Amino acid sequence: MQPTQALLKRFRKLPLTTKDIKKGFYKGTGTGSMGSHTKFGGYVIDWKKVRTYVVPAGLKDFKLTPFVTEKMPRTKGRYEGYAKGPKSPELYIDRWKAENGLD
Repeated sequence: MQPTQALLKRFRKLPLTTKDIKKGFYKGTGTGSMGSHTKFGGYVIDWKKVRTYVVPAGLKDFKLTPFVTEKMPRTKGRYEGYAKGPKSPELYIDRWKAENGLD
């Protein structure tokens, strides 16, 4: 049993999904390739395919603002008393005890 031509035409205007077509259909993400694979397992970038975005001139006087301000100072963590800084195991244990309680 097949649908009528009117139903079939309406169905064709919908986007294709993997459930609409038999096996072997891969929708992809629309990103495209930026190069090619070599026979040795490497990847060579073709710079003609790489997307470049040109920033328009005169953005300093632009009225719309970005979601994150450019005027915010960089924030740094404080690791006084820990020899390895953020990688210190003592810091991890102390933070775990402070956030989760003693076990």
